[in-house]
Amino acid sequence: MNRANVLLPIAIQLHQQKGPHNKVYLPSDPPYNWILAKMFFNMAEAQHHQSATHLGLTHLLMEGICVCTHRHLSPSHPIFKLLAPHFLYLLAINSRGLEKLIQPGGWVDTGMTVGVENMFKLIERSFINWNFIMNGMVPNEIKSRGVYESHILPYYPYRDDAVDLFECIRKYVYSCVSNFYDTPEKIQNDHELQAWRDELVQGRVGNDMSQSGLALKGVPGTNGKFETWEEIADTVTVMVANCSLGHSAANFQQYEAYGFVPNYPGKLLGLPPEEDRELTEEDIIKYLPDKRSTLDIMVITKLLSMKGTKSLGDFEVQYLFDPRSVNAAKEFRMNLEILSHVIDERNLTRKYKFDWLNPKIVPNSISI
Repeated sequence: MNRANVLLPIAIQLHQQKGPHNKVYLPSDPPYNWILAKMFFNMAEAQHHQSATHLGLTHLLMEGICVCTHRHLSPSHPIFKLLAPHFLYLLAINSRGLEKLIQPGGWVDTGMTVGVENMFKLIERSFINWNFIMNGMVPNEIKSRGVYESHILPYYPYRDDAVDLFECIRKYVYSCVSNFYDTPEKIQNDHELQAWRDELVQGRVGNDMSQSGLALKGVPGTNGKFETWEEIADTVTVMVANCSLGHSAANFQQYEAYGFVPNYPGKLLGLPPEEDRELTEEDIIKYLPDKRSTLDIMVITKLLSMKGTKSLGDFEVQYLFDPRSVNAAKEFRMNLEILSHVIDERNLTRKYKFDWLNPKIVPNSISI
């Protein structure tokens, strides 16, 4: 962090093991050497973003939870009704994406350095380390990286908007769930709910196909079950937030980042140079994908950045009709509208406009 409170890179090392060819790049290096180091770093980050942050920990994670919900909660169950607007089109877009983008020889193989096979290896690694409360609860995730306090990192629009939006979602879910489960007996005797939680946390043992489950870590609960309405509400809050806030933050900036390939390369050709010489613009161009791949990257990330459903809180279908839930949804929309104005005001003084978590932009579900 410099004296102007701008966060800047001071050095880049592109390989993990020490060695004579593992150069440390510095801003004081020749301009194109430093540019290429940043391009390779951003390329590596892009593989993680597209594999884990986007596909793995929003689309695929929530698909598993969606299927689990359909398996255990009847359409008349209040938790099913609370979650249903946030699962809208999720299975459809995932099926479409697997068919068009993630099949062997598809866009991931041609437009991403990582390729399909290694993309799923990255997803697996990220999923193993993902914790419901630590990573799913937005404030906890930001705190775990040490950047929750504004005096530590003054300019962090994602943090400022995401924490406020998460709290709006949490307040809405808490209001609904506390009404559904106003006595401990209702929780204890809800066999659908407890079976739902069991499958969220259980996992397959070896090749035993009779065992199923998502093997999620950190799902709220006591003694292997839900015992309080707060535990249920925290679980549902993470799900609603991931389908809306989480996916919006990971998805809708894609064209802004990937559209100019050297900025955030989905793909670079070859390995970083081992010889220590001053690079030229021609050297940089050799690493860029050809015209066809560049166009594909631009087209796909443009399509993925489009919004196709209504904004958060403006549900396509109303599932909950009891007075407490109707009032909670009304208050939810009011709080979202207030936050939208707050974010509009924040953007007036920000160096770069950050609109991705403005409630009027964030959809209810993962629909693209």
